[in-house]
Amino acid sequence: MLTALITGASVGIGKSFAEKLAANGTNLVLVARSGSKLAKLRQKIQEKYNVKTEIIVQDLTEPDACNNVFNITQGKNLTIDLLVNNAGFGDYGEFAQRDGEQQIKMLQLNVLALVDLTHKYLPLMQMRNKGSIINISSISGFQPIPYFSVYAASKAFVLHFSEALWAENKHYGVRVLAVCPGPTDTNFFTAADLPMDVVRKANSISTPEEVVNNALNSLEKGKSIAVTGGFINQAIVNISRFLPREMTVKILSKLFSSL
Repeated sequence: MLTALITGASVGIGKSFAEKLAANGTNLVLVARSGSKLAKLRQKIQEKYNVKTEIIVQDLTEPDACNNVFNITQGKNLTIDLLVNNAGFGDYGEFAQRDGEQQIKMLQLNVLALVDLTHKYLPLMQMRNKGSIINISSISGFQPIPYFSVYAASKAFVLHFSEALWAENKHYGVRVLAVCPGPTDTNFFTAADLPMDVVRKANSISTPEEVVNNALNSLEKGKSIAVTGGFINQAIVNISRFLPREMTVKILSKLFSSL
């Protein structure tokens, strides 16, 4: 049986990945900050599916967090066949007015932890000539987003990083996919200080299950990018191809400043 390691696994898209993969017969290593939520999810999965489920309670913004996760899986002789770098968060508002420490933690989680875990598990996949990595980016990674400046920049990094690794690792038999969801029905926007009802008025909302199904189908097809959410999101990610960049940012600034 295959084993998948999922970060940010206790809620939202990460939780949906866990449930979908378990239903497909994949053993799991679930990583998140909340031990109680992980324990409930493990109990639910083990009662419903015949898969092994390990949990690692870890805040990935802490020093040596990724080393700790890697050492635990190595110590238990777990082969990670699929790494899902899902953990991340956003923060809405004018950059200069937002909490500075929060911006740094966002980069630590959205970028540094993702790079660190990828660098730890990818060489092992290359040695086996098989394995998969799914990195959760966003449609916001395709252009600068005023009032979501650090978040959008972090997701642009994830997108470009993943595409580069997709090309680097094809001859190793290792698949790399950047998943770029639009607005999704999770607690992301509440945590980012942006009310969900406002988001619903601005765009269509996908379910976490829809995002996961799209991601796994795209991974199976060997794609480098999966933009989820239908035509509207496809239009959003391509808008910068047809408009001058300054005009695009001005439009987005007006849109996000009015939320």
